[in-house]
Amino acid sequence: MRIRVPVRLYLIGAAALVAALVASACSREEPSVAPLATPTLTLNHDRAPAGSPIELTYKFVVANGASFGEDYRVFVHVVDTDEETLWFDDHFPSVPTSQWKPGETIEYTRTVFVPVVPYVGEATIQVGLHSMNDQVRVPLDGDEASQQAYRVGRLQLLPQTDNLFTVFKDGWHPAELASQDPPLEWQWTKKEATLAFRNPKKDSVLHLDLDSPQKALHSEQQVQITMGGQIVEEFTLVPEERMLKKVKLPAAQMGEAEMAELQIVVDKTFVPSVATGGASRDPRELGVRVFHAFVDPR
Repeated sequence: MRIRVPVRLYLIGAAALVAALVASACSREEPSVAPLATPTLTLNHDRAPAGSPIELTYKFVVANGASFGEDYRVFVHVVDTDEETLWFDDHFPSVPTSQWKPGETIEYTRTVFVPVVPYVGEATIQVGLHSMNDQVRVPLDGDEASQQAYRVGRLQLLPQTDNLFTVFKDGWHPAELASQDPPLEWQWTKKEATLAFRNPKKDSVLHLDLDSPQKALHSEQQVQITMGGQIVEEFTLVPEERMLKKVKLPAAQMGEAEMAELQIVVDKTFVPSVATGGASRDPRELGVRVFHAFVDPR
């Protein structure tokens, strides 16, 4: 005797079988991967005007049992309240990830200058790790924003006018922009360049971000920072090596006047048109190339 099974039961059974097969396939294709590390970030200032320097201390606590098969890059996105990216601070960590050990803590500090962006308000800092081979991101343990980018800090962005009033006074060439990187701007000094600024009347720090390219045209330079005729810092600048100097400016040396001044002095300059025998048409006397000269009284 043949037993007839209702079509509806066939359909229910088939649907259940398909669902089971799909679930099984997904579980095989997308295995869960344990987080490789826990990222955190500490800022030396939680409020920063555009153009000002901030120190970011990154920390990664490596998970027990974690292993890294390559040197991953740290990606850092600073986003506004609409999750729109304001700027990046992507970089390689101080210790390559291929050398990270389970249970180890990797910690390092970077100083960056807040870009001048048309935004004032709260910003969120997101961090992650990605492969340089295929851009694939790895899982970390933290407050995930999206796509394995993790929220690690907040920063209140203030207008650039909140910075100490500063004037590039005498001894500076006009500002220049990099053709391939428009946000990158610098000014060349002559043999001596004066930076004038509103006197904060308290101990401050000069952040001087500089280099001197064109290695074939000149040798090492001795650079002095002076105030009132007295040397407050002296260092050697090697051609084509960008340097960030943090120079302490004592309040006593700035005096009581409304404005204070300091000088950046180099022992030797060069003229590209002369140094190249006419191959370059640049007739300027060049000292050092300054990307940022910022007096920070915070």
